[in-house]
Amino acid sequence: MSFRTWLSTITLVLIAVIIFFSRHELVHAWKLLEQVNIWILLLLIPGQLLVYYAAGEMMFSYLRQKKAINEISPFGLARMSLEMNFVNHVLPSGGVSGVSYMGWRLGGYGVSPGRSTMAQVVRYSMGFAAFIVLLSVAVLVVTIDGGINRWIILVSSILTTGMLGVLITAMFVMSSTKRMTWFAGWTVRTVNKVVRKLTFGRKQNVLQHDQVHEFFDELHKDYLALRADKRILIKPFLWGLLFNAADVALFLITFWALGVPVNPAPILIAYGVASVAGFFVVTPGGAGAYEAIMVAFLALAGLSQGTAIAGIVLTRVILLIGTIGLGYLFYQHAILKYGKKRPPINR
Repeated sequence: MSFRTWLSTITLVLIAVIIFFSRHELVHAWKLLEQVNIWILLLLIPGQLLVYYAAGEMMFSYLRQKKAINEISPFGLARMSLEMNFVNHVLPSGGVSGVSYMGWRLGGYGVSPGRSTMAQVVRYSMGFAAFIVLLSVAVLVVTIDGGINRWIILVSSILTTGMLGVLITAMFVMSSTKRMTWFAGWTVRTVNKVVRKLTFGRKQNVLQHDQVHEFFDELHKDYLALRADKRILIKPFLWGLLFNAADVALFLITFWALGVPVNPAPILIAYGVASVAGFFVVTPGGAGAYEAIMVAFLALAGLSQGTAIAGIVLTRVILLIGTIGLGYLFYQHAILKYGKKRPPINR
């Protein structure tokens, strides 16, 4: 079989795995449909599209300002963001698979690997920064609210500190040529060592030091350019605010459709904790663990467990269907269309 056939087959198998891990949620969500206001629930469709569009704009607003890419249609932008999200769901790797895929897609538009990676660094760092701002407001709200469990405040503070720590560490490494050179060498040694163990010595050096060093050197130069002109981060940051707010609003829409008003602050905090945990969980899309963490956190915050399960499970199932369904179609189209050649530049 050809590479594209193998890739398509593996993708279908991984989709089946995702459905398997989510099977209990699907059954429960189906039963909940009888008591849901469908018209309100349908707002999840434009809401999810807005999330994908805002996620894409965090990258493309940076690339436009760097004159690294010409204008791309809103549909094309949201589509590529959805494709990346789909890849991250079916290939759980802490986001690495999505970064690699987006690097390939952007390469067809004349964007170099280093610039593509920096665009995604901007996307995640500005997403983190925007979320930290929203999280700080949420922590203030739950602190003022005397009815909120104090463990919520502790967890929120730890989450905020951890996210700040990740940002500061990344900035510390990228700000120095010496540290970037060390990190490039460490990456080559680590990846090659892992690959040798996984292949029982059949593959030796999948990464070459010169190529990796050149890649990180370009990343370092882009970072220095960002430090010299910090205003270039304003637009990605604003899109990051919209992205996080819209993503959290999807859960609020479902609770609204169930006829249950909820405090947005605990939802935001639970969303952050579950997202971080899902980043490390090996199940595709963090299936199972993501929902359990959000439900437990909201129950701790004072929401009844039954209501929490109904709102979180129903939202996740609908979003999962959208991500897997449309994501697979767009991803498969991209593989079939560009599998043997690069996408036409600036098309």
